[in-house]
Amino acid sequence: MTRHELVNTIREKQSLLCVGLDPDLNRIPARYDGNVLQFNRDVIDATRRYCVAYKPNTAFYEAMGLEGLSILQQTITYIGQDHFIIADAKRGDIGNTSRYYARFAFETLGADAITVAPYMGTDSVEPFLEYDGKWSVLLALTSNAGSDDFQHTPQEGGEPLYEKVMRRAQLWGSADQLMFVCGATQAERFADLRRIAPDHFFLVPGIGAQGGDLEAVCRYGLNEEGGLLINSSRGILYADDPGQAAHDLQRQMAVYLNKFAPGLSQ
Repeated sequence: MTRHELVNTIREKQSLLCVGLDPDLNRIPARYDGNVLQFNRDVIDATRRYCVAYKPNTAFYEAMGLEGLSILQQTITYIGQDHFIIADAKRGDIGNTSRYYARFAFETLGADAITVAPYMGTDSVEPFLEYDGKWSVLLALTSNAGSDDFQHTPQEGGEPLYEKVMRRAQLWGSADQLMFVCGATQAERFADLRRIAPDHFFLVPGIGAQGGDLEAVCRYGLNEEGGLLINSSRGILYADDPGQAAHDLQRQMAVYLNKFAPGLSQ
């Protein structure tokens, strides 16, 4: 999905919602009897009208072995081409290895994007950027408590490490190739994040179970194209009614789009 198509989908659906497809066998309702693929299909059917993206976390499928990889591929096929699909794999290795990670995500799975850890630098990210029309979503400022360990470490000139990552990465690829992971639990920093990368999309985890502030994220993170994909996983997957949970989030997002990005309102 191109940037133009993604922005149009946000405008048409009045939504920034990304649904995380992270099936935990210990939490899937008993009525599925462990049938992960059917669980995913039911969640997708219930939520597709309210979201613009899906984000399967590959770890949940890899843990199921070869069957899990088959379920992952079938899930992506079932989603189809009307939604932006992010393979949440957090890859990052030397160039040749990254080239094969990219091949798996973009050619084998058919995902639109993959999450990438940029710690190893330019040559670990470049192979992902060689695919036209595909996106790399770089970890920048994450939502977990351990983000304090490294991401805020001052660099030369006093800028924190996450800011250096975001500035340097913009030399590697354009806003049509790169997104950044920016956690909703860091909502107070979103004005700075948007100043650092005014044109890039942010993938925003941490809404819902992790307590992120949706209004603050939208207030400070929205740009004229939307610029945000706001993820919810557990809060939708394991809700009594996933479709209703997704609809509730979409309606909140529509309010904030109208308030903070009126150019995207219908």
